[in-house]
Amino acid sequence: MQIDTSKPVMVTGATGYVAGWVIKRLLDEGLTVHAAVRDPGQAEKLSTLVVLAKNSPGTLRFFKADLMEAGSYRAAMEGCSVVFHTASPFTLDVKDAVKELIEPARFGTRNVLESVNETPSVERVVVTSSCAAIYGDNADLDSAPGGVFTEALWNTTSSVEHQPYSYSKLLAEKEAWSIASSQSRWKLVCINPSLVVGPGIRPDGTSESFNIIRQMGNGTMKMGIPDIGFGVVDVRDLADAHLKAGYLPEAEGRFIVSGHNTSFLEMARCLLNRFGNDYPLPRRKLPKWVVWLFGPLTTKGFTRKMVSLNVDLPWRADNRRSREILEVTYRPLSDSMNDFFAQMIESGRIRKR
Repeated sequence: MQIDTSKPVMVTGATGYVAGWVIKRLLDEGLTVHAAVRDPGQAEKLSTLVVLAKNSPGTLRFFKADLMEAGSYRAAMEGCSVVFHTASPFTLDVKDAVKELIEPARFGTRNVLESVNETPSVERVVVTSSCAAIYGDNADLDSAPGGVFTEALWNTTSSVEHQPYSYSKLLAEKEAWSIASSQSRWKLVCINPSLVVGPGIRPDGTSESFNIIRQMGNGTMKMGIPDIGFGVVDVRDLADAHLKAGYLPEAEGRFIVSGHNTSFLEMARCLLNRFGNDYPLPRRKLPKWVVWLFGPLTTKGFTRKMVSLNVDLPWRADNRRSREILEVTYRPLSDSMNDFFAQMIESGRIRKR
């Protein structure tokens, strides 16, 4: 893969979980990265990225930008050939789904891509979407052709009231394709990852993934875990997919980036050999009726409708396009989970019982 390092690239949400590894890969290739952040003055929050840049052949520059501030990405984008739009909230604990999830995701995408339209140097845009834009609930697998999720599908079952995070990802990606189709200068590639796990560039990440792994290790789930089917991808493999999507000439359209069709229970079992003696890891699945009865009382986002349509149901997706076109090689799930858990122990977010 030939990468033109003479032109800079821009990454939105540069302090985010996925963005950190994308920036590392870009810097390792010798690129100049324009990192868009809300506050370039937060030295402590940006220190990890600064250290990455010092230890790589690439160059890092910070720019102030905000998803909800129209035109704020213009300066960061100037002269860039590729834009990586990774910024979007991922949380299930929301009070106002429209204000906290849907508006930032949709308006933020429009904001970034409108600036792309005004920046002649941009040739390609890589948007971090989600498998959540493809499906809403595991029960949707019943209507998927061949019983598997593919890039041809769109989420038709989520809404503001039900699975609002998934709905926000659907609306954001639809917005991206709508804007891209109205012009012919730059090419859009969408990356659709499943649940992202693995060690972060910064150990104090705030993605929902960190919350899930922490709950597996701190005793919250020691009585059992809901058996929900999931796709899982290592954040390092996901970063590699972004790089390929940005620079491989044949990369176009949507790509499911997911290494494993698995479940919460299988994810937890990956940790037992190494950490099972010292940490209260979940070892059995909770009966569905227990999750249905008590889940909504203990966990935000666990509505009874969500439980009915996801618990004890499998998840299957076809990652063939990512393997064949983006040439992504997925590492074992056990490596991702153990590396992630070990980092959270080292950072003090999970402690021995």
